[in-house]
Amino acid sequence: MSFKVAFIGAGSIGFTRGLLRDLLAVPEFRDIQVAFTDINSHNLEMVTQLCQRDIDENGLQISIQATTDRREAVRDAKYVFVVVRVGGLEAFQHDVDIPLKYGVDQCIGDTLCAGGIMYGQRGIAAMLDICKDIREVADPACLMLNYANPMAMLTWACNKYGGVRTIGLCHGVQGGHAQIAQAFGLKQEEVDIVCAGINHQTWYVQIKHRGEDLTGKLLEAFEQDPEFVQTEKVRLDMLKRFGYYSTESNGHLSEYLPWYRKRPQEILEWIDLGVWINGETGGYLRVSTEGRTWFESDFPNWMKDPAMTYTEESRSEEHGSYIIEGLETGRVYRGHFNVMNNGIITNLPDDAIIEAPGYVDRNGINMTQVGDLPLGCAAVCNVSISVQRLAVEAAVHGDDMLLRQSMMMDPLVGAVCNPPEIWQMTDELLVAQAPWLPQYSDAITAASKRLAAGNLIPTNGNEGAARLNIKTVEEMQQNRELANKNAGAADKAQERPAAAKATH
Repeated sequence: MSFKVAFIGAGSIGFTRGLLRDLLAVPEFRDIQVAFTDINSHNLEMVTQLCQRDIDENGLQISIQATTDRREAVRDAKYVFVVVRVGGLEAFQHDVDIPLKYGVDQCIGDTLCAGGIMYGQRGIAAMLDICKDIREVADPACLMLNYANPMAMLTWACNKYGGVRTIGLCHGVQGGHAQIAQAFGLKQEEVDIVCAGINHQTWYVQIKHRGEDLTGKLLEAFEQDPEFVQTEKVRLDMLKRFGYYSTESNGHLSEYLPWYRKRPQEILEWIDLGVWINGETGGYLRVSTEGRTWFESDFPNWMKDPAMTYTEESRSEEHGSYIIEGLETGRVYRGHFNVMNNGIITNLPDDAIIEAPGYVDRNGINMTQVGDLPLGCAAVCNVSISVQRLAVEAAVHGDDMLLRQSMMMDPLVGAVCNPPEIWQMTDELLVAQAPWLPQYSDAITAASKRLAAGNLIPTNGNEGAARLNIKTVEEMQQNRELANKNAGAADKAQERPAAAKATH
């Protein structure tokens, strides 16, 4: 088989290298065309060198087309992977630090809350430009596989306004599935699940082992595991109060809800600092910064390390390669995908992007009918969907009133800030991120004037309830294996040291 696959944001080592390995592990795909594009030529060059070395070491004849010209990369592409972080680490820093001044303490800030909303404003503007290129020069049947966050908002905008068939892909369901199997002392493949909701708030509504329904026994199983009791306090509290386990990590989930990070003195009661993803303030920003710094400083050694092997056994659980394999070869694949609802989950809005089970083969991507979510789970999702809808429309139309309303409706922002604080915080975020927000030029000019006029609401200089220092290269050199795992993984630095304990 020969078709073209393009990677946009290919300078992202964590996703690009692994997704390419997954794809080229499919025997029929040994002659496909591969294109990489990124706005950062230095990062693009490093990742291209590393991936080309992998290809060559696996005996394939593929030559990566690497270019900073995005249109050339997507020209004639049948599949486009999007792994971008619009604004990079600079904008990400604003997503975390500016809300923190107002008491909004985020662990990640890439899906909801103030950081996720702003990430969506930057990302949607860029994604609609990507969609224009795909419509104009890619294969007419091109499928965009979006790995970029905020997953639901970007996928929503592309499907509604971009005119490009887009599916959102995440590994959260697989991660929680593994945890559930571990809690019951079973192999993951022995545990059958149905998971449904919205991205990062997807609920395991059915768990079975050899036909036995284990759904109602999950809390007891988790509470008997000393590790999960320590690291997943928010998720277990939600399981106790809502009856179902949610896909995303303790840190992710804690910032999507109004209850667990609203009072700084209580945050440490709900998180664990053994691994960033369990709730550390700005944790993902820290490990992303460390990963980028390490990859750049240690790159020559990466080229000396053994190449990735392209085998079935080496493939990850990321959905992307399996979807393309199903569409091209007819092999049936079952996964959980982010698509427009259109009645799949009957008590969530039809226009929302939901995450639910689907099957892929030569006939296409076919979603299953889920029906109603449990009422409490649907209520949690519906609050987030309202925020997402406001944020999507704000980004598409450059409407800063809708942007401010999405901030007000966000559960954690609304739990911490009053309306004047939200207005001022939004002004600060708009001005700080002006280079990536072309649709807000008039609103940014007005916001700049308001901030320059003075008479501002005082902020508290909050450093975060649980913030850790960014490691230096010298500190990372003490454990190169761990630093490599962080830099090279899509899920950053999630190995919890055996001796780690919560900091109080």
